[in-house]
This record gives sequence, C-alpha cells and structure tokens, in this order.
Amino acid sequence: MAAQAAKRVLVVAGLGNGGGTGAASARFFAKNGYSVALIARGADQVKKLADEINEAGGNAAPFPVASYSVDDISTAWNSIRSHYSAPNYSIRAAIFNVAHGVWKPFLEVTPQDVEESLQTNVAAAFAFAREAILSFKENDIEEENGKRGALIFTGATASVRGNVTTSAFAAGKHGRRALSQSLAKEFGKQNIHVSHAIIDGQIATDRQRKANGPAWEKNQDVRLSPESIASSYFYLVNQDRSSWTWELDLRPAHEKW
Repeated sequence: MAAQAAKRVLVVAGLGNGGGTGAASARFFAKNGYSVALIARGADQVKKLADEINEAGGNAAPFPVASYSVDDISTAWNSIRSHYSAPNYSIRAAIFNVAHGVWKPFLEVTPQDVEESLQTNVAAAFAFAREAILSFKENDIEEENGKRGALIFTGATASVRGNVTTSAFAAGKHGRRALSQSLAKEFGKQNIHVSHAIIDGQIATDRQRKANGPAWEKNQDVRLSPESIASSYFYLVNQDRSSWTWELDLRPAHEKW
C-alpha cells in the first residue's frame, strides 16, 4: 500500500482580533485541506481562532508569542515543527501578516516609534522568513507546482509610496518589500516561491466597520474583503513553476491609486 501523502501545513503570523487578513487566510486554507499553525500575541485570541477552525472540521493549533522578537518567533517555529512533524505533515506555506503602524507628522515621530516599526515590520519579518525557508528546504519538490514551499509577506500602500504621516511606517514597509524581493531572487532557484502582496485600501475589519459605518461595509466597491485577500493568497501558494508572481497588488474597484 502506498504511503499516505503528508498533510500540508500553513503557518500564519499576525491575526489581529480574528477579523482581518491573517485570520481569514487561516480559515480559507483550513477549508481547503491545510492544517494551520497560528502565531500571534494574545493567547486567548489565538486559541479562540484555533478552536473555531477545529470545530468547523479543520485542523489548527495555537502558538501564542509574548512578542515578535527573534527568540519568540524561533521558539514558536520549533514548537510548530514538533507538533506538525514529518512524515504526517509538511510545512508548505507561510504568511507573515504582522504589522506595526505609525501615522504621525515627521517631527512628532519618536525614536521609539522608529525602533518599533523597524522591529515589527522588518526584523520580525527576517526572523519569520528564516524559519520558513529552513522548513521549506527540508521538503521535496511538489511536481504539480514545482515548489518546496511558498512564503507571502503582507504589504501596504506604504510599501511603495510614502506620505505626509507615514515616514516611520513606510520605512518599515519598504524594508519588508526589499526583503521579499531579495528572497524571491535568492530562493526561487531552490524552488521556494516568495511573494509580496500590496494591500492598497481599507480592509473590512471590525475597526474599519466602526469607523466607516454600515453603508461603507455594504459597498464592495470601496473596501477590501479579508476573505478575498485570503483567496488571492491561496492562488499565489498554488501557482505552478512556469508563472510565479513576486508582487501582487490588491485594491477595491473604486480605490484612488
């Protein structure tokens, strides 16, 4: 009897309050057969999402962190590799959705603002990417798509364009974009697919719903759906080797860009 194929695993970091891109991606991938490892701050929120996915028939496990420091990210990944170990599981996809926003006029930006933006948006992305790529390098190439693994970074308008209050935030997002491009060029040759997604517009999260009201929420022309972003991420992960996307930009139909 042929050995059963290893179950694919998605690792996603950055879940917010469970209503944004990271959580939507976890739900979408779980519904499409992936086991899901959840990394985020706030043990209760991470467990709540894992329980929701498991109760819906999926397979998810929580890996809460105290911070997005290099040590905490490394510890979480070691726990994930132990929990979802070969030969039953294979870590095939990873999404870094963590962000730290700073929106202030330049002369009001503090050294702490800069440090926190670069730590979360850049240094944590480096640490997460290192662990993902080390895991992918252990995988065989999947013939249907030519990949050992797929790594996606969530970006923003600020990844490519600064504005009057985004000096610290844009610096971090520009750095993440540069990291993703460098990794795509280095590891594509090893059949590891690295992508960067520019999210250009407001996402329909709980915070944005409260800020913009019910008419905004109902108007699909003016806001991004987390579920639609998750669907696009799933598309990226499953692209075959002949047509890999490095950068994908997503925006609602009526967004000014």
